[in-house]
Amino acid sequence: MIEIMGIRFRSAGKIYYFAPNGVVAKEGQQVIVQTVRGIEIGTVVLSNREIDESENFKDLSPVLRIATAEDLKRDAENREKEKKAFDICEEKIKKHGLEMKLINVEYTFDCTKIVFCFVAEGRVDFRELVKDLASVFKTRIELRQIGVRDQTKSVAGLGLCGRKVCCASFLTDFDQITVKMAKDQGLSSSPQKISGPCGKLICCLAYEQKAYEAEYKELPRMGAYVRTPDGCGTVCEVSALKAGVRVRLEDRPDEAPAFYKKEYICAPNEEPIPMPKPEPKIEPPLLISEPEAAEPEQKKDQPRKNNKKRHRPKKPAGNKEPKEPKE
Repeated sequence: MIEIMGIRFRSAGKIYYFAPNGVVAKEGQQVIVQTVRGIEIGTVVLSNREIDESENFKDLSPVLRIATAEDLKRDAENREKEKKAFDICEEKIKKHGLEMKLINVEYTFDCTKIVFCFVAEGRVDFRELVKDLASVFKTRIELRQIGVRDQTKSVAGLGLCGRKVCCASFLTDFDQITVKMAKDQGLSSSPQKISGPCGKLICCLAYEQKAYEAEYKELPRMGAYVRTPDGCGTVCEVSALKAGVRVRLEDRPDEAPAFYKKEYICAPNEEPIPMPKPEPKIEPPLLISEPEAAEPEQKKDQPRKNNKKRHRPKKPAGNKEPKEPKE
């Protein structure tokens, strides 16, 4: 049995394992560790635990100590240095006329190395740029070309669902995504509808792929000849979500294909399970309202009330003499 500790150096980043070396830390605490790049500061995501010894956990780097207040202050200063180094590097890239886009800058905790991550369509000769940056920062310089997926992971953004992209929120590794996954799940094959901000196929296609593959193993394929409770027919549509198929019956070629669950379908030489008959719907009784009281009949002898408005007689015109017609 060996004791290990899982540490992550950035949000949604890969988990690296270290030897605690007598240090006991809780999840969420920051620690100082020795890495290949130098001394780094990271966050504990898996506290001290013992596991069976294997080749994957041999020769682990040690955890030096739990981060102190001075260490956290120094880490914050390094974050400010990274912003200034980013601006300086962009100016140098324009100066040398290189076709590359700078994504982020990472300082090691002890400032013995600076890593500049960039993206480019092809190979870039940045030897002169490295010399120029080394003369400015007086330390080791590393320029690392990354892919478009790593770029989206660093920059983040919103996916098709309207939420933060998975690679920047919780995904640690990228799975292999294929167009076949989209076809199996009945999604559109248009690249615009199944591509993420990185331009690659969306990572969430792999989340349910195993469930679809397991369901397709229990369902007949397209064009298969099967027997249903209503007779034999040909499968013309397979639905993994509904766990069934649509069958065009031989006796009813002109009718629309009927849908059957997988438990009611069998081979042509087998007897299918009869489908349960739907229960008759019981309609609620109609509520008949009570008849309204009849209005009393009007007596014949009683005169009807005249509801017409009485118009007042027009006032006679004044004693004005009529005007004589003009000649």
